[in-house]
Amino acid sequence: HVQLVESGGGPVQAGGSLRVSCSVSGYNYYRRCMGWFRQISTKEREGVAAIDTGSASTYYADSVKGRFTISRDDAKNMLYLQMNSLKSEDTAMYYCAARKLRTCASIQVADFAYWGQGTQVTVS
Repeated sequence: HVQLVESGGGPVQAGGSLRVSCSVSGYNYYRRCMGWFRQISTKEREGVAAIDTGSASTYYADSVKGRFTISRDDAKNMLYLQMNSLKSEDTAMYYCAARKLRTCASIQVADFAYWGQGTQVTVS
């Protein structure tokens, strides 16, 4: 049974920083590509960032490049997203996701098999 649990969301002022975390269990986490996605109610879920197994490569949406950093701690089965210089348009529900493959290649929703319940980030 694969379980992904996000935490760390909340309200933050524009220009501020926030780190969201994802705890992974029941899965060969260290062998899989992991990613962060976000969604607001009026839009489709979009890829934010992804990271290959062993942190070999990272991938970012253009809208967050230079502001967000994805990282993983394989010893703790944790995934992180550090978000800096936050903007109001970053307001969304943020989801952690896992792929069945070791490499990411992209941040497409259809490529990820396992999902968490999400954590809300509100920038004002």
